[in-house]
Amino acid sequence: MTEKRLGVPAHVPEGEAREDDRPLLFPVIEGVGPHAKTLFLGNLAAAEDPDCLLDAGITETLNVSINMLPGPLTLSDGTHIRRYQIGMIDGEGNDPHLLAAAVFTIQGLMRGYVPAKPHYPSHRKGNILVHCRGGRSRSVALIALWLSTFARDRFASFESALAHLRQLRGLDETYPLPPMLALAEEVRRRNLFGAENAI
Repeated sequence: MTEKRLGVPAHVPEGEAREDDRPLLFPVIEGVGPHAKTLFLGNLAAAEDPDCLLDAGITETLNVSINMLPGPLTLSDGTHIRRYQIGMIDGEGNDPHLLAAAVFTIQGLMRGYVPAKPHYPSHRKGNILVHCRGGRSRSVALIALWLSTFARDRFASFESALAHLRQLRGLDETYPLPPMLALAEEVRRRNLFGAENAI
């Protein structure tokens, strides 16, 4: 049996626990913004694997789990991975503004780049990884919301974005978990992205 990692709930099915021990990366959308970035969906193991990140050209990660934190990481080319986090639980209790903030964070990362300064850790432009523990629920709901808000030329609705991510990740309709889908619906119902991005 696979040893459960710190922060992994005891009720996680054995198959998921085994899957969570290996890096998983899925390119969701390419060529976004002025820097032509690729957005990846993945898991915590990928966020902690320097070879995996280097191969995918990933230099920044957004973690949306609240109980598992990837540590500092330097790639073999000297690039320090920039870590962002907006922690949410995979269940009821998240405020919709938190999910909306995560959507705006993806938008900022995909369209912009914060340059380094001489006294900052070495960094370069690259692709973006969004992850939670397993990349099945929180990350998927978040990315579907971002795609249907800011990439509507490719994904006309939340449902079409969600279907794309489920197929890409190999998920059935049990993921994302119902509370995360309800949270995404609440963000949309409240129109937290403003009139110009209403969906």
